[in-house]
Amino acid sequence: MASWRRVTGLAGVAAGAVAAGAGAVVAAERIAIGRVRSLRSSTPPEQLGQLRGRPLTVLADDGVPLHVEIDEPGPIPDRVRRGRQPGPLTVIFCHGYTLNQDVWHFQRRDLRGHRLVFWDQRDHGRSGRSPGGAASVGRLGADLDLIIKAVAPGDLPVILVGHSMGGMTIMALADQHPDLFGSKVAGVVLISTAASGLDQGSPWMPGLARPVLRRTLPLVLRGAATGYRAMLVERGRRVASDLSWLSTRFIGFGNPRVNPAVVDFLEEMIRSTPIEVVAAFGAALYACDLRATLPTLGKVPVIVMTGDKDRLIPPALGRDLADQIPGAELVWVAGAGHALILEDPEVVNEAITGLIARVTAGRGARERSA
Repeated sequence: MASWRRVTGLAGVAAGAVAAGAGAVVAAERIAIGRVRSLRSSTPPEQLGQLRGRPLTVLADDGVPLHVEIDEPGPIPDRVRRGRQPGPLTVIFCHGYTLNQDVWHFQRRDLRGHRLVFWDQRDHGRSGRSPGGAASVGRLGADLDLIIKAVAPGDLPVILVGHSMGGMTIMALADQHPDLFGSKVAGVVLISTAASGLDQGSPWMPGLARPVLRRTLPLVLRGAATGYRAMLVERGRRVASDLSWLSTRFIGFGNPRVNPAVVDFLEEMIRSTPIEVVAAFGAALYACDLRATLPTLGKVPVIVMTGDKDRLIPPALGRDLADQIPGAELVWVAGAGHALILEDPEVVNEAITGLIARVTAGRGARERSA
């Protein structure tokens, strides 16, 4: 997720290629910091991340406790009422890299007419830490399989929604359990994600620097998370609040006028993720290639959502993802960045409720004809 800004910053020091123009950027940031502090202090924040559901702990097959929360259907807020009754579906939300389930605040707030399940991926949020070894997207897919079994047993259908790394978690599940798609899994929403290509670099990186960064980034990631360096990096993350805020706004959002409280919310969530986790999963995502799973996803209705100002995952990768999933619908969000679920929640929520309605109508038609 957006915390790759820290990693790529370190890689830039190692590579030297990103240094061009750095002095001008720093000067501009110093001028902007005064305005940032004024904005942050004057914005009345919504109680972001304070919504809670019924807690459940699911043990992964290696013993890691996964923190899950279930929101049972309640009254549909007026702002999202569409004249439809919620279908008998469970919607499971998979968050992105360096985040936790709280990032789905606006979906949790506005989709209460449906049964919603949120979980913290291993090593993130309130879930436990892995016992050791390299991080693996495949492991996240196996965890999701157990979550589905725990929250929607038997033949209860589910819709899966994934943001960034969460989308890759869904693709990993499709690789491991293709039989679930079209039977148990009735629909998928993939937001700001890709099946491969992250090793080509983010679109905001200077083009000449990308080949160097491709070679150095895995080494920098590992080095930043070990011993004394890890301690220094963590200390720097705590004291560099204003610059981190500016970086998060630039890389996470397309609209520079996004509510400062929302930027604060995202930046604090990222900063709470230990540097070892940032490094381990960053390396895993960097090498990820899940293109072989895409025909499996095409067994069910799929919506792919991409902001055209995503500065972390190139928007072209989102377009490629939609093209490679049979029958997928692409929702191209003008002016939006990587944190689409926070920046344009109404667009995201409309896509999710539309898919719920589509899946519910299809199931009803099948039952009537049976």
